[in-house]
Formats: sequence, structure tokens, C-alpha cells
Amino acid sequence: MAASHTGSAALRGPLPGTGSTVSVLTATAIVVADMVGVGVFTSLGFQVKDIPSGFSILLLWTIGGIVALCGVFSYGELGAMFPRSSGEYNFLGRTYHPAFGFVAGWVSATVGFAAPVALAAMAFGEYGRALLPDAPPLALALGVVWLVSIVQLTGVKHSSTFQLVATILKVVLITAFLVAGFAITTPQPVSFAPAASDVAYVWSAPFAISLVFVMYSFSGWNAATYIIGEMQLPERNLPRAMLIGTLIVLLLYVALNAVFLHTAPIGKLAGQLDVARISGSYIFGEIGGRIVGVMICVGLISSISAMMWIGPRVMMTMGEDIPALRLFARRSGRGAPVYAILFQLAVASLMLLTRSFEAVLDFIQFALLFCSFFAVAGVIKLRITHPELPRPYRAWGYPITPLVFLLVTAFMMYYLLTQRPLQSALGTLIMISGLLIYAIFRKRADRPATERPGQE
Repeated sequence: MAASHTGSAALRGPLPGTGSTVSVLTATAIVVADMVGVGVFTSLGFQVKDIPSGFSILLLWTIGGIVALCGVFSYGELGAMFPRSSGEYNFLGRTYHPAFGFVAGWVSATVGFAAPVALAAMAFGEYGRALLPDAPPLALALGVVWLVSIVQLTGVKHSSTFQLVATILKVVLITAFLVAGFAITTPQPVSFAPAASDVAYVWSAPFAISLVFVMYSFSGWNAATYIIGEMQLPERNLPRAMLIGTLIVLLLYVALNAVFLHTAPIGKLAGQLDVARISGSYIFGEIGGRIVGVMICVGLISSISAMMWIGPRVMMTMGEDIPALRLFARRSGRGAPVYAILFQLAVASLMLLTRSFEAVLDFIQFALLFCSFFAVAGVIKLRITHPELPRPYRAWGYPITPLVFLLVTAFMMYYLLTQRPLQSALGTLIMISGLLIYAIFRKRADRPATERPGQE
């Protein structure tokens, strides 16, 4: 069991790692892959219903990217101070108390990654019908999760190569789509220059609510923090990977929304879920839907790969600290946490078979935001309580950037509490259950050896 994290000595304690094998390029690819899922290809239709302005839409996505960058700066400082895999489990445990870290780890290790994996896989199954119209979506979904998991089980080296190739292909396809959209299509009468009416749009309730869902599309900017222990020179490369990855995604998101608005009439996009397919039909004609389907499928493979890589690292690190979970800390000779990967694979497959992932995603959003909020707040706390700690990287724009992130995240939590109170309550119960399980594990670990079953 991890020791109580009180005092700077404990904060500087030893940090077991898994070896420096992941380059900054691969870590950047993980960030990009984890962020770019289906959100950016489906959100615009609901945004333009209430915000029919090209400038306001692009500003909305730019603000989302800036807020994500504010989170990047804070997580970069924490990751450079505590270079150990597992994200919030590591940060909250070291900044506040091991129990808080366990709660974050419990949410992430059980359903926090498995549910998004299942959602992305199901989306892959649906879009995959553009190529294989007779294939059952569920079979395609299960197939891609199992295929990616097998790659992860072969070790870090093969995982790195697969992740890098899949992500580069994803970015190349999106870039080709953007070039085609601006070069081929007859432009729509939409202006991206600011107008007087934009002031009202930006200060409206729909703009604020849309920002909540834009931020969901930007989630994943912290992906590299889950594999810090596997990175080369993490104190330098972690902040760099998160910054470069988030900037790439910010540019892609703004450009994609611009090309959607540039190629298709706003009236055709408003209220529609498949805005990418509509845009693709204006660019490529009848085969546009198939081309978009291929592009999204390739992108989803890299997203699933990223999540199947970083998710099991949470359970692996928890297994290093907690005797009851020691099985999940075991790694193969090639560095793969085999049992942790198999556990996430089993949970994701079960969610796909029971179609429970959508409900799970609804009620874990509040818990995930809660943990991110306190991780960034921890940067401010440690600056005050432990100013003497070595900080190889210091958050740019401190204290403004962490405060911006905290304000937006607090608004998102308030929105969930008021608009989805039942789901938020269920998310809180998940966190409370984590506390109870931590107490049980702690009690077992603190018992004298002579009192433990099977020992004399």
C-alpha cells in the first residue's frame, strides 16, 4: 500500500517506472489519437441550430482548444514533478492523499477507458458498413477491439509502431479531406469574419452549452500522462508531447468545422448528426459518404489503440502499490501489462455485448471532470504548500492558465449537476465506492502477517 503522502520527502519518493522506450513522437501520436474521435464529425449540426455564424463557430472551437492548452500546462508541471504512469491516480495521490488517487484510478481502471473504447468501437462498426454493408456492426466493433488488444499484448515496441502509423494515416486522411474541401467544392455563402451579431451569439446560453460538448471533443489532451513511466526524458518530453498534440488537434478541429461550413449549406447541416457525411457528399458526390466512412474508421482505429494502451497503465500502476491488485502489475518481457490489458478488453467487450457503454459514459463524465479539476487545482496547492519541490517544467501563464481551466471545468460540472442530476449522482456513487474499496484494501494491508489468511 502506498505510504501517506505528507511532507516534501514523500512527494519526492521513488517512482517506479517501466523503462524509457516511448519517444516524444509516439507520445504526441497518442495525444492526437486519443483526442480525435467522432465528436468533431458530429457536433456541428447541433451548434449551428442556435449559432448560425461561421466566425462564432470557429471561435467556439478555438476557445475549447485554448482551455485544453491551459490544462496541458498544469498537467505538464505535475507530470515533470512526478514522472510516473497513470495520470490522475498518480497526481491526486501525491498532491492530496493516496485515497483520492485511488478514487481517480478506480474510475479510470474500471470503466473510464473501457466505456470510450466500446463507444469508439461501436462507431467503427457503424461507419464500417460503408465498406462492408453486410457486416454486423457489433462483430466489427468486437473485432477491432480484439485486434488492437492483440497488438498491445505484443509489447511496447510494436504498440509504438502501430500507434504512430495509424495516427499519421489518420492525420494525412483528414488533411486530404480538408484540401479537397477547400479546392474542389463551390463555396457556400458563409463568412468567417467577425460581425456585430457575433457578440450576441458568443454571450448566449447556447454558446456556453456548446462549449461543454466542444470540451468533450478535446478530452484526451492529457493522454501522455498515463504513460509517463515509459517515456524517454519525461520531464522534458511530456509537456512537449501534450502541447504539440493539442495544437495539432486544435488546428484540425478549426479547419474541419470551417470546411464543413464552406462545403455544405448551414440549413442542410443544422440538427444533423452526420455532418461529415453531408459535407463529403458535396465534395465527392455519391461516393462522399464512403470516403468519409473510411476516414473516420481509420481514425477510430488509432483512437481505440491509444485508449487500449494508456487505460491498462492505470491498473498496472495501482497493482504496483496495492497488494490485492498485484496481478495487474505483471508485465511481459516486452513491457506489456498483460493482465491489465486483458481486464480492460474484457470490460469493453462486455459493454459492447450489453450495449451499456452509453449509459456508463453518461454517469462517469462528472467523476472524470471532478478528478481533472482537482489535479489542476493541485498545481496551485503545491506552489503554496511545497514551493521547494523541484519543478523541471513550470506551468506557462501561472496562475491565469490553471484558473481558466478550473473555471470552465467548474461550469461543466455545474451543467452536469443541473441538467443530468441522476447521472452525476451515479458518478459520485462510483467515486464513493472507490473510497470504500480503498478502505478495505488499506485495512487488509495494515493487518499483521499472522492475521492474514494462509499465513502462520
